Amino acid sequence: MQIGMEDLLKLAFAELGTEEIVGSEHNPEVLKYAEEAGIAGVTTDEIPWCSNFVNWVAMKAGLEYSKKPNARSWLNVGVKTINPEPGDVVVFWRESPESWKGHVGFFLGVSTDKKRVYCLGGNQGNRVSVSAYRINTVLSYQRLAAREQLIIPDPLLQKGSKGAAVVALQDALKLLNINVGTSDGDFGPKTENGVKELQTRKPELKINGVYNNETRDLLESLFQA
Repeated sequence: MQIGMEDLLKLAFAELGTEEIVGSEHNPEVLKYAEEAGIAGVTTDEIPWCSNFVNWVAMKAGLEYSKKPNARSWLNVGVKTINPEPGDVVVFWRESPESWKGHVGFFLGVSTDKKRVYCLGGNQGNRVSVSAYRINTVLSYQRLAAREQLIIPDPLLQKGSKGAAVVALQDALKLLNINVGTSDGDFGPKTENGVKELQTRKPELKINGVYNNETRDLLESLFQA
């Protein structure tokens, strides 16, 4: 998993079952999602709060967040990915793809028939829950980065390397939409292939799957750009 994802999922799952209160009362646990994430104007738990929940969890996990109450605001946070992992943000459309309406939650997986996406989110059945949504209503999967400066590890890293520096490399590659699987700190074949894919982004750079000084300079230049 990428930066902060383990903390994010723990935080989100701990909120399972938090729900609206029917009637004139409002659950302070629902209202806190907007208040603590800095989203103003939320005074009732009847106001759609799926984005407020995602904001709160991402904020608590130290990841970037939209600071807005509308689901589609998450289309502009993080980087789009076509290889979602548990904990990535998934944005759905409601009514029509062109509508302003939507829903947002945390991706958990896809059904075996590939027709539904399992999503952990708020305001799903008026509570924090795990629900399934039609996969053809997905607008985007977004991968969040840590709010602090991205860590670009020092070389040399290569097949067989292990540890925190490899995790940082794997996280950085995934933010460039290079699929290296889970950030497990083990420089295996997937990470080696990911480094090779990175090396193709600069003409005349030797494509050898070794994270060396030249490859580090390329990685840094891509994020600066």
